[in-house]
This record gives sequence, structure tokens and C-alpha cells, in this order.
Amino acid sequence: MFTRRTWAELLYVLACLPMCVAGLVVMLVPLLVGTALSITFVGLPIAALGVLIARGLGNTYRRLAGSLLGVRVAKPGPPAPRRGVVPAVLINAASWRSVLYVVLKAPVGLVTFVVPALFWVYGLFMLTHVTYWFGLPEKLSLPFSDIRIDTWPNAVLFAVAGAALLVAAPHVTHGVLVLDRLLVRGLLGPTTLSQRVRDLEETRAHAVDDAAARLRQIERDLHDGTQARMVALAMHLGMVKEELAGDPDLVLTRRLVDLAHTNAKEALVEVRDLARGIHPAALDKGLDAALATVASRSPIPVTLDVRLESRPPQAIEMIAYFCTAELLTNIAKHSQATEASVTITGPGPRIEVTDNGIGGACVKPGAGLAGLRERVATVDGTLTLSSPPGGPTTVVISFPA
Repeated sequence: MFTRRTWAELLYVLACLPMCVAGLVVMLVPLLVGTALSITFVGLPIAALGVLIARGLGNTYRRLAGSLLGVRVAKPGPPAPRRGVVPAVLINAASWRSVLYVVLKAPVGLVTFVVPALFWVYGLFMLTHVTYWFGLPEKLSLPFSDIRIDTWPNAVLFAVAGAALLVAAPHVTHGVLVLDRLLVRGLLGPTTLSQRVRDLEETRAHAVDDAAARLRQIERDLHDGTQARMVALAMHLGMVKEELAGDPDLVLTRRLVDLAHTNAKEALVEVRDLARGIHPAALDKGLDAALATVASRSPIPVTLDVRLESRPPQAIEMIAYFCTAELLTNIAKHSQATEASVTITGPGPRIEVTDNGIGGACVKPGAGLAGLRERVATVDGTLTLSSPPGGPTTVVISFPA
């Protein structure tokens, strides 16, 4: 009867009583003041403070419900960052659900405290009353009856009634907390759709990172294994050619060895190009160093300006590198430009590639720019193009921060 769950639920009721009253006041003061001052530039930040307090209280209630009631609810995601006058927290649905919970928690918390308290307090009082009833100058009466507690049988009856209240108290406490459990699950957790989107984003991020790591491993295997063996093969064939050079009777053998040597060197070049295409070695030093190498190899002058606050994740860094390299290749092939510029800023990063060519570029299905847009979209990035006839052409690639 008086199990661990009983004491945990009783502790939850006692802990939530001061929180639900004080929390409501602390949240409503900045929220109402900020709403009243919303016509000024200081009102919205004050209102946002009230909503942030509600989110903090919601996190506290969620942890209490998880540890004491066994109600496990996932934490909603943070508000998406945005630019503008209105703080992001004020247009976040999960934040306003926390506000609603704090508002509803005050009356619910009072009910969940008062009702069990009647059973616990009256039960203890009536059960223990038999130990001192005879010393009272005025005898009591049973509630809602004319029976006076002035004899031992009546005192025992009073104690039995108290014991019945105590037996019912854990069940009453558990019953009144059903409403609290419903509020926690309905208002303090993420919605089904938002949780599903969050799960898919995490799964996709893990898949992209895993693919990048696997490609990196393949590049290392090619560089350290296959490429090294191809180099050794080419060296050995070169040594055989030198040994056969002075023997006139082995002309056909020399031709075959020479052909094998040529094929080995061509295969080595292809392996190196393949490894570079999977993961350029220069990218190990960072995006700025890798793109500096690409810019130096461009047939037209390229101005490179990289200002990153921190190094992007590996998957985004690889996509940013290959997209920028392909854009510079397209400029050299099709734009008739005499110069180009690449500007990369963070966080994100945000890449802007501009040339002074003839313009007229467009995103066609199946074409190069469409492929770049699809590649960028795998990590929630965007690609925008501005290329009026006569130029200039500007391509902006933005990755999420």
C-alpha cells in the first residue's frame, strides 16, 4: 500500500505546490509587462523573458515528472534561430505550450495538493486521536453525524475511520495526478510531427556523417594501399627496363615491359585522381587551404576570401569544397569571364561565387547547377542563382549554422 510510488507521488505534490504558485507569478509579470510595452522596442525582449522562464519551469516540471512519476517526455527542440525584431522564442509553438502549462499548473497543482492533503492529514489526525481523546475537556463528534466520541468504542470507531482514510490516501493521490500526467505529456513534450522531423534530421545527419567517414576511409585505403603498390610496380618495371636495355635479343620483351610500365603509370595517375576526388588531401588543413589550391589552379584569376568563425562539420566541408570547385570549373568553361571571386563567411558557412562573364546561367533539370542544388539540399542547404544576360553571375550557397 505505502510503496515507493506512494512516497514519490506525495513528494511530487509537495514540491509542485510552491513552484506552481511562485512560477505563475514570476512568468506572468514579465509576460504581461512586455505585452503592454510591445509597441516599444523594449516590450518584446521583456515578453520573451517571460516565455523563457516558462520554458525553464517546463524543463523543471518535466524532470520532476520523470524522476518521481515515471512520466518520460522528450525535451522539445530549441527555437530555430531567426533574424528580425521578434525574438525566436515568441514564435515557437513549444514555448507557448510551456506558458499554457504553467498557467494551468497553478489550479491543477492546488487541486492535487488539497485533495490528497485532506485524506492524509485527516487520516493521521483521526487515527492518532485515540491516544489523547480522553484528555480533551470537550469531546468531538464524528463528521456529518450525531455520534460523540466520548467512549472507548466511539474513539476506536474514529480511529478506524482515520485508518480507512489513510488506506485510501495513496489511491486518491495517484488518481488526482492523472490530470497532471496528461498535461505533462500533452504540453511539455514535442508534438508527434516535430519529434518525427527531429528524428529524421538526426538520422539524416548521422547518415551524411557516416558516408563522409566511409569516403574518407576509402581515400586512405587507396592512398596508403593501392596507390603505394602501384608506385612500387611502376618502379620495378622501370628497373626491369633498365636491365633489359642492353640486350638486343629481348626487343619484344622490352616492348611488353615498356607497355606495362606505361599502363602502370597511367593507372597510378587515375588512382591519384580518384583519391583526390573522394577526399582532397588539402582539405585536411581546412576549407580555406583546400580552396586556395583550387583557386591557384584555375585558368582565370580567382580572388578568395575565407572568414569562418569555426571549422564546419566534415560532411558540410566536403560538400562546400566540391560545390565551389565545380562552380569555378563551370566559370572557366562557359562564362567567358576574366576574373572570379569566392567569399566564404560563417557560421554555416555561406559561400558566394561571382564572375564577370556573359551571364545567362540557369538551373536546368539534370544540369550541373541542379546537381549542386540537390547535393546542398542533403544537409538542408540552399543554392540561389543570379545571372542576368550580360552578367555578372552570382551563386550563393548557404548551409545551416
